[in-house]
Amino acid sequence: MENIISYFGEYTAGVDGALSTFKFEYLTTLGFAAIVIFVGRWIVAHSAPLRKYAIPAPVVSGLIFSIIISCIKGAGIVGLSFDVKIMKDFCQNIFFLAVGYGFSASLLKKAGAGLAAKIAIAACLLITCQDILGIVLSSAIGLNPLLGLQCSSAAMSGGVGTASAFGPVFESYGAADATTVGVAAGTLGNVMGSLIGGPVAAFLIKKHNLKSDPNDKPMAETAGVKPELNNTNMIMAFALAMLLAALGMPIYCLLDNIPMIEMPKFIGCLFAGVIGRNVLEAVGAKTYTVEMDALEHMFLELYLALVLMTTDFTKLAPVAGQMGIILVGQAIFIALFGIFVSYNMFGHDYGAAVMTAGNIGWGCGSAPNAVANEKSVMDEYGWHTVAWVLYPSFAVIIDDIYNPIFLSVVSGFFAA
Repeated sequence: MENIISYFGEYTAGVDGALSTFKFEYLTTLGFAAIVIFVGRWIVAHSAPLRKYAIPAPVVSGLIFSIIISCIKGAGIVGLSFDVKIMKDFCQNIFFLAVGYGFSASLLKKAGAGLAAKIAIAACLLITCQDILGIVLSSAIGLNPLLGLQCSSAAMSGGVGTASAFGPVFESYGAADATTVGVAAGTLGNVMGSLIGGPVAAFLIKKHNLKSDPNDKPMAETAGVKPELNNTNMIMAFALAMLLAALGMPIYCLLDNIPMIEMPKFIGCLFAGVIGRNVLEAVGAKTYTVEMDALEHMFLELYLALVLMTTDFTKLAPVAGQMGIILVGQAIFIALFGIFVSYNMFGHDYGAAVMTAGNIGWGCGSAPNAVANEKSVMDEYGWHTVAWVLYPSFAVIIDDIYNPIFLSVVSGFFAA
């Protein structure tokens, strides 16, 4: 029996009262992720409220799955885990490469420098306000301000990656368990961003009676021909994506070695996608936009499924008290920021509402959440090219430059 079980993963028997564990191998893990995608889409397709408030399908089923797994572990039956490290990294990087690939220079010209400047200002303002709020709340409840920062822009705008990078730094400054707190806050932030962004955008759309432009369509459809995929083009696009991802590594190396800046790997892939797309257009080569768009959606759904289905809620219990207060404050703040700041800065139109959903997505811990939020809103209310292609990539770039610098400066004031 043990030999058969070993084909599906690794079982470790508990000793001295410890809980027995089982870690599923990666193909079985991907099977569970597929179930999460199927179930999530079925639930959303049969739930008018979920569609109305634009809740991403993998978030719904992923949360249900992770809660069930956490309950099994909490009941002392067995600790189930999944081999997702490599696949999550792969999905995230190919996804962001595809996002960057959609960023054509002609689009930036269409959007205008004014909107790009407003997106940058809003991103920096959000990060600054998040940290001020975190410091104020942590001081009010007697929590180390550095842990307050971990529950603010480090984990919110920066996500788990930035929080993990700054955790050891804050711990060296005297903030015990900063890494654990940051990872937990980033995990909950992912959930918050997915649950808040769509409803806020839906509220703005309904309140202001906003409509999408029927003439604004995805680039793959602008020619008036229904997009069609074929084997050869799909293989070429996938091979191109892997090549550009590899070329993104030297870009990541250069950016990550800039003093005082912590850069995630996917930023290198994002830039590689931008450069690759515009070089191909400049030389008149085939760009495979339809196929790359398909890859973008595929890897986004798989990435979200892997992230949400592996959230271990039992690990959040020890830090749930004071951290929860700050996160509730951050959730309320970012919803208000989206309604009163982002929406008005981005043009108070339909595109601004879609970008507000994206703003809340990355502002609560995950750039993929930004894209997932926007996709859910557009699936329900209509397409917006500038919001889809320009906003997530540009806002994330600004975030990954400004956020680490600001955190490094502010945290120095609280070093022990």
